[in-house]
Amino acid sequence: MWNIRRGKQRREYSILKKQTALILSVLACLSFLISSCGKIETKEIENENSHDNVEFIPKSKPAGSEAKYKISLEMDEKGKFRVNSTSKIKNISTDHWKELVFYFIPNIFTKPNSPQLATPSYVSIKSIKVDGEKVKFNLEKDTLKIKLGQELKPNHEVIVNVQYDFTLPKKGLRFTANEKNYFLAQWYPMIATYRDHKWNKEDYRMRGETYHTAFSDFEIQYKLSNNLTIISSSDDDTYPSGKSGILVGKDIKDFYIALLKEPNVVEKKIGNITIRVFGVDDRKDLHKDIMKLAIDALTYFQDTIGPYPHKQLDIILDELGMEYPGVVTANSIYRGTPVDEDSLKSMVIHEIAHQWFYGVISNDPYHDAWLDEGLANFASRLFYAQYQGEEITVNEEMYKDFPLPVNLSLDEYSLKEQSTYIYGKSQEMLWKVFQENKGEQQAENFLGEYYENYKFKEIDTNEFIRFLKNYLNLNNDSYFEGWIKLEK
Repeated sequence: MWNIRRGKQRREYSILKKQTALILSVLACLSFLISSCGKIETKEIENENSHDNVEFIPKSKPAGSEAKYKISLEMDEKGKFRVNSTSKIKNISTDHWKELVFYFIPNIFTKPNSPQLATPSYVSIKSIKVDGEKVKFNLEKDTLKIKLGQELKPNHEVIVNVQYDFTLPKKGLRFTANEKNYFLAQWYPMIATYRDHKWNKEDYRMRGETYHTAFSDFEIQYKLSNNLTIISSSDDDTYPSGKSGILVGKDIKDFYIALLKEPNVVEKKIGNITIRVFGVDDRKDLHKDIMKLAIDALTYFQDTIGPYPHKQLDIILDELGMEYPGVVTANSIYRGTPVDEDSLKSMVIHEIAHQWFYGVISNDPYHDAWLDEGLANFASRLFYAQYQGEEITVNEEMYKDFPLPVNLSLDEYSLKEQSTYIYGKSQEMLWKVFQENKGEQQAENFLGEYYENYKFKEIDTNEFIRFLKNYLNLNNDSYFEGWIKLEK
């Protein structure tokens, strides 16, 4: 069992460091005033933590678009869903918009777009309205473009209503169903971000996350015809579930829903957070082991990084290993067979870490995937060092045959090598930086400061390196040569 007090000591250290910085700043000002009056002669004091004496101002990336969603979801006995999605879209860019661009991922799994699926999804858009008026739209693969009757000026908003029906595919990717359960990932029209005078919408890929959305508010009204357990990104869902209800989510990047038939449930409350493990098989001892591990991981990450942003943490032991706000799924890797028990436990820890790196600190997972995947692995590695009492070592040789930087866009990697860079090389090289700069304790303190500076903001590679250099007092980019591509 790792030592809980270490995390508390880190937070106390962080507070003390800030107080010390403030005192030093005040003393510096007083010394200047006294010396300028010629009353006393002072000497310049060198401080090895010079970043404590200079205020660092984080620079987040603006989303360009802002959304609030109000959606009704109905499911019939045959597994067909009917959706009425109303979203208030605000233009927070400096441009005038002639169209809106949404992700509409259910369409990617229809027969024309995924002919390899034996049971594809069915999607039928009934109507689309903007401010109550029907409008023209174009749906191609997962890109939904809606023409505006008149330009949307900066700081103005429109109401977009989309009514549609869908079924889930079998053996889809995140958005999928199996014999008993339904997994609704990215199931509603999601407004894209807008930057550099264009919509930031990339083509869908079957590896990695190609969708990027800003923090939004949600209200979901649901009605089910079957006795299913509903698990969602809301803190309002309960077990056992009712057939109808309202789910609310605030400041979250997307809204996930899973519908499970008769799961095995293990539930524990840690402070004001309820952890729930939903198993879909009879391995009840494993489900209890996962719960114990989740409690340790959640406690460690909260002490080391910062507060968990929800009142519930739901762990679903089925489908692809993936993170969603307040929910993680873990069972397999990209349509593969279920992983072994040790790998399952590691997968759960990685996905829990994503609740901070993705769930709270945002980045574009298409253009900067390493920032959440690499940091989630990095934090997981620190957790296991405490949990298992093992020393962290660096193995650069493992990546000698992978010369590319870790922060390229997804389409610049082969599907086969993509994960090696984003998950593996990134966290290995980042650990090397800290190994040469005070090691594990410094790394843990860094994660806490990183969280404090960028919570509920979006960051990119250049900003991350700017913050890291400031934190470690690095004067040049030599630590990043060969593994980070920096913009000049």
